[in-house]
Amino acid sequence: MSHVPPVDRSTIWPYRDGDPGEFFYARYAHPNGVEAERALGALEGGEALLFSSGAGATTAVALALLEPGQTIALAEGAYYGTAVLFRELERWGLHFVEFDQTRAPPPGVDLIWLEAPSNPFLTMPDLGAAAAHPAKVLVDSTAATPVYLRPLERGADLVLHSATKYLAGHDDALVGAVVCRDAADAERLREFRGRTGIVVGPDTAWLVHRGLKTLRVRIERQTESARELARRLHEHPGVERVRYPGFGGLLSFDAAGGAEAARGVETGTRVIRNATSLGGVDSVLETRARWEGERVPANLIRLSVGLEHVEELWRDLDGALRHAAGER
Repeated sequence: MSHVPPVDRSTIWPYRDGDPGEFFYARYAHPNGVEAERALGALEGGEALLFSSGAGATTAVALALLEPGQTIALAEGAYYGTAVLFRELERWGLHFVEFDQTRAPPPGVDLIWLEAPSNPFLTMPDLGAAAAHPAKVLVDSTAATPVYLRPLERGADLVLHSATKYLAGHDDALVGAVVCRDAADAERLREFRGRTGIVVGPDTAWLVHRGLKTLRVRIERQTESARELARRLHEHPGVERVRYPGFGGLLSFDAAGGAEAARGVETGTRVIRNATSLGGVDSVLETRARWEGERVPANLIRLSVGLEHVEELWRDLDGALRHAAGER
């Protein structure tokens, strides 16, 4: 991986002998963005493009690569905001149906949208069944990262990341990414991005490039801690169910005692912050029903494991669970 170059905040660059060079106006490309995209593309094995957020990347794929009247097959239990966005796009003529991603996608769809693993249910898709389908396949690999999954090598056509999460890794950069197998898809997305302005600034691109330098050591440490926490939570009397795919720093669990107990847990930790999002170096947890409603159990708590010592995290969780149980 190349070094992280200094931030270049220029918005224009002079023409060369009367013709635009590689960089001429920052909405189309800038040095920090290109370097970060090269680094991510090398990790995923494709051509990467950065966008202003994960939702911006999702919007770009849907509007640039699909036509009105076409249908997306969306994995059930995937990040709730993806379905919310697709519902918003229905008035533009796009449609979507949800399906069990552990099985084959439905026939007659134009794009298959998987999530590996799904957030917050942590299911893994049947990548082989999806790749056998005639439609293009996109995998939202935010929680797996290229450390644990390279979807393009498993038959996917596109990989999407909310790079705000593990790729940038420090809760200080709002950014999305799409990595393409096909150069034509990458060119179409680049054209759409430049026309719509769903672009990432140089400072944010620099933060992504910085984050990629430590991605492997961060997520391997987070995985080690998450595995141990999942094991202990599974045995805890204050927990009804644990969901963990066996890798990565994201897990969810259902607090025994319902919504009231879950609320007590999320407000009872001291080391683990009660906050949204995931993938940062600091551990955070929250009940998800506040955002997702009845789609998730009222007592489901999502935990993003950071880089704190696992014993410190466990003391915090165990104490919050015991305190919540005593309040019931």
